[in-house]
Amino acid sequence: MPQLDTSTWSITILSMIITLFFMFQLKVSKHSFPENPEPKSVSMSKPTTPWEKKWTKIYSPLSLPLQ
Repeated sequence: MPQLDTSTWSITILSMIITLFFMFQLKVSKHSFPENPEPKSVSMSKPTTPWEKKWTKIYSPLSLPLQ
């Protein structure tokens, strides 16, 4: 059974990584970014629900007496 020749793997992997790096750099350099980003003002409107005005007591199962 012939042996697999791995002598060219290192140069192949290295050239692939370098090529991917350059391709990524070119892709990023073509992207236009905003000059001065400013935060958006988000106005949160609170919905009115009928149960907000009432007092309710919530019983958790652990606080109930044992039967």
